[in-house]
Amino acid sequence: MIASVLVANRGEIACRVFRTCAEWGIRTVAVHSDADENALHARVADAAVRLPGATPAETYLRGEAIVKAALAAGADAVHPGYGFLSENADFARAVRDAGLVWIGPPPEAIEAMASKTRAKELLGIAPLTDVTEADLPVLVKAAAGGGGRGMRVVRDLADLDAALTAARAEATSAFGDGEVFVEPYLENGRHVEVQILADTHGTVWALGTRDCSLQRRHQKVIEEAPAPGLPPGLAAELHDLAVRAARAVDYVGAGTVEFLVADGKAHFLEMNTRLQVEHPVTEAVFGIDLVALQLRIAEGHALETEPPRARGHAVEARLYAEDPANGWAPQTGRLHRLAVPDGIRLDTGYTDGDDIGVHYDAMLAKAVAHAPTRAEAVRRLAGALERTAIHGPATNRDLLVRSLRHEEFTTGRMDTGFYDRHLADLTRSAPDPLAPLAAALADATVNGGRFGGWRNLPSQPQVKRYAMAGEEHEVRYHHTRTGLTAEGVRVVHAGPERVVLETDGVRRRFDVARYGDRIHVNSTRLTALPRFPDPTAQHAPGSLLAPMPGTVVRVAEGLTEGTTVQAGQPLLWLEAMKMEHRITAPTTGTLTALSAEPGRQVEVGALLAVVEADAD
Repeated sequence: MIASVLVANRGEIACRVFRTCAEWGIRTVAVHSDADENALHARVADAAVRLPGATPAETYLRGEAIVKAALAAGADAVHPGYGFLSENADFARAVRDAGLVWIGPPPEAIEAMASKTRAKELLGIAPLTDVTEADLPVLVKAAAGGGGRGMRVVRDLADLDAALTAARAEATSAFGDGEVFVEPYLENGRHVEVQILADTHGTVWALGTRDCSLQRRHQKVIEEAPAPGLPPGLAAELHDLAVRAARAVDYVGAGTVEFLVADGKAHFLEMNTRLQVEHPVTEAVFGIDLVALQLRIAEGHALETEPPRARGHAVEARLYAEDPANGWAPQTGRLHRLAVPDGIRLDTGYTDGDDIGVHYDAMLAKAVAHAPTRAEAVRRLAGALERTAIHGPATNRDLLVRSLRHEEFTTGRMDTGFYDRHLADLTRSAPDPLAPLAAALADATVNGGRFGGWRNLPSQPQVKRYAMAGEEHEVRYHHTRTGLTAEGVRVVHAGPERVVLETDGVRRRFDVARYGDRIHVNSTRLTALPRFPDPTAQHAPGSLLAPMPGTVVRVAEGLTEGTTVQAGQPLLWLEAMKMEHRITAPTTGTLTALSAEPGRQVEVGALLAVVEADAD
């Protein structure tokens, strides 16, 4: 029997595997980079081993270092999680060669399916080779890995070479394998997948369908099980294809077969030879623990002949530290608080007080709701997210709530083009107009309620200024003998952490938390502004500043100071939190300064380049 498991991963999935191991009485071992020294997964494990370095290439992608860590810590099994080396056949072999139990499929099955090109060949599907205008649009895709890395949609043949170059670079950075291929890009289809589980005794389970159509940058955002509204017979067809794919490679363990469904037909995409991020929705519907079943299979136990019966509906939303309205830019900083209402499953690799860094994925957590019907599960998850306390960097929480309540989603008519069509509406700012007043009143009660404004005469209004949703808001209130007052609002209660206001006979409660000049009022984020702004460094017109902390991965070929550039021309690429971000010329003109170079790490606001506009 397995006594100790090392998880060759980090964050949420490591914590999730550790949870099941702890329930089973199995000792747990974590590996961590220097950047993750104080990460939750390193703290909750029974033992932790350092992997020197910070980037994935230096740490979590070093199979030999992870095997050495497992042996040093006395682990007798390795669980790969997802991402990193989870679909690396050489790593699986190295684990086995070291005398350790590999909690995953055989290396031969990984090799057959982990490369999307070889998987398609196995099922008789050939990738595109000579792309013509008639083939457009097409998708350039990394042969290895997943998570949307190394993918580019090409709609103009002239962009194909650049897309191939970018995809190869991103795939090499993410997976250590720069192989890419081209396939038809089916727009507005549905992304549907089948969870499979196979033992070493010849039993293969097809555990229903999942719909993962709501995606950003080819990365899933909201997933659910079962996939709603599939045409009659299509679910059974998908099950059969998934089982066929598993049997074709003598598969063992948990895996997922993915399809694009369009016009009532299923098009094979790939087989992921690992546990998926969205596995909790399948667990909820079937009442199982997939990690526990992975452990049992690795120990040689047989599955029941038939899987358990599915019950109800489950929906999962991925909570990211990112700004959807600003090109999905990842956010960093201190996560002061993360708390969801009772009744919602939260899988996370963070807890209150943890720092969100630049080196890894921006996902904070997965929130999962299960209910007898789809409508109930969707409503429950949307309501819970709306009430979730998230204090720290900007997140996609509001986007998730609005997505779950959008008519296309509630009626099951969504597809992979959902955010292309609706992102502007879903990210339109709608801050609470009373939030600044609540923040000011709460601040006024700090330190025993002494006057905290810029004027300290009771007869004069106290004035506070806040930045909220990119705009400046000024609020005024008075100190009176009976307490705090504000025009047009009745102040029912004001305390440092809670304010109750009444407008038009309706009382509303505002929970207030402050962290320096950052204030959270319910779900609204504000920044307290000084009366007189501090002088700030001035930058020359046309300056390109880093929109986020990250690493410069590429500079456009031939780009030097004095080069003439066109407005919108890509100049350089930043990588932050597993995503690549293109920095373009703000105007047509001359590049007068270039301080970015490949490999350079930059902080948000760092000067990257300056483009001097052409004279009119």
